[in-house]
Amino acid sequence: MVPTTVECYNLLQQYNVPENIVQHSRVVNGVALYLCQELNLHGESLDRSRVEAGALLHDIAKMESVNRGENHSQAGGLLLFRLGYFEIAEIVRQHVVLDAKTPPDRITEAAVVYYADKRVKHTTIVSLTERFRDLKERYGKEPAGLSFLIDLENQSLLLEKHLFHRLSIWPESLNSIADESIGLSGGV
Repeated sequence: MVPTTVECYNLLQQYNVPENIVQHSRVVNGVALYLCQELNLHGESLDRSRVEAGALLHDIAKMESVNRGENHSQAGGLLLFRLGYFEIAEIVRQHVVLDAKTPPDRITEAAVVYYADKRVKHTTIVSLTERFRDLKERYGKEPAGLSFLIDLENQSLLLEKHLFHRLSIWPESLNSIADESIGLSGGV
């Protein structure tokens, strides 16, 4: 079962997701849908509705989890699982860290949402370098946190290389192409 766009926005409202997170999710969704479309044009068979629901709902539990000291991707996945959105729960659960068991040569809906989220800082599409610079400044103050973020950045760069190897665009051009395609010029 996959929630429609309207149902996703209703869920965000029902679970009191702040407007800034809704706007972030909207931009992540635009990037994810653009990549989904391009990848499908180049031979992938990604499910657009799963990508959209996963992108829109990826931070559904963020504020509540931050307040409770929980892992927001795990909490969001559990919430959506309990609501019966099993496939979307898996995408949301993996939006911070992709499962290691996923074959590196396989592009999944979870990988697309994961990557799109890594390219959006607040409501602005940025490079992975810029995004991880910000994440390290905010969450890398302790050695363990910094080490985790460095590993995550390396995994994200490998995924980026894998994704764009299939496409006729470069990661650096995603910002302008996505802006034109999804109407996000000037951020949100």
